[in-house]
Amino acid sequence: MLIDSLIEYRKRKGHDITIVFDGWKTGQGQENRSVIGGIKLVYSRLAEKADEVIKRIVSSEKKEYIVVTSDRAIADYAWASGSIPVPSHEFLHALERDRHPFIDKEEYDEEYVEQPRKGNPRQLSKKEKALRKATSKL
Repeated sequence: MLIDSLIEYRKRKGHDITIVFDGWKTGQGQENRSVIGGIKLVYSRLAEKADEVIKRIVSSEKKEYIVVTSDRAIADYAWASGSIPVPSHEFLHALERDRHPFIDKEEYDEEYVEQPRKGNPRQLSKKEKALRKATSKL
């Protein structure tokens, strides 16, 4: 179901999408790659976690990736590598908004509760600016 949803999303948006599946416990001896409906699928090899594959992909090119993850370690690594991590729930909202364009964007934005922070309250942090830019592309 995930792959089918992302295939439809890719058709509408035209984004390059790679999904990394964990083969750590049940994978094969080597990493497997395939393409289904324009979506690149990567299965990590036996004894290798998907996290390691994601880190390798993100750091392989000096390119700004949008990494959809709710894993804190992967998100931190993505920031450090010049990519933008988007929490899974935000990507899910973007998928829903794309499927149902009648959803009011302002109503969605109201769900976000901003955390108290230091500095100029009128200026977004670099991470917040990058995250907003990335989610606007989704």
